Amino acid sequence: MFSQLLHRHAAAGLYLASFLIALLSAVSLVANAQEPGIRLFKVVSPRDDIVVGIEAVQLGSGSTPEVQRFAALVQAKSPLTVWQYASQKDAGGALVQAPIRQVALFGNELLRVEPYSTPLPIKTPSAAK
Repeated sequence: MFSQLLHRHAAAGLYLASFLIALLSAVSLVANAQEPGIRLFKVVSPRDDIVVGIEAVQLGSGSTPEVQRFAALVQAKSPLTVWQYASQKDAGGALVQAPIRQVALFGNELLRVEPYSTPLPIKTPSAAK
């Protein structure tokens, strides 16, 4: 009798875990669908590294990763003007990733581009003015 009761509770726990996994997957899909129109990248050079942002539409679409498309864009449009981003406090005191100045990127073999993720909200250049 005890084993039957234990089996029922284990089955209920399994159903609950499956439900929570499905719920988290749905939340993740919604969050990905609501990603901001700005994509952030870390640009590393021998001198320093900075975080830059570019509108997702400028990257175009394709099956290649966004970081690869951004690197190709830097090479093709050198110099490419983008916004440098940094964490700042907004008017309400909350931390956000905000554009601070425009910079020009020159494509060369010493430049490295990495994806950059942040838990902070990302402000668009037009919203920062």
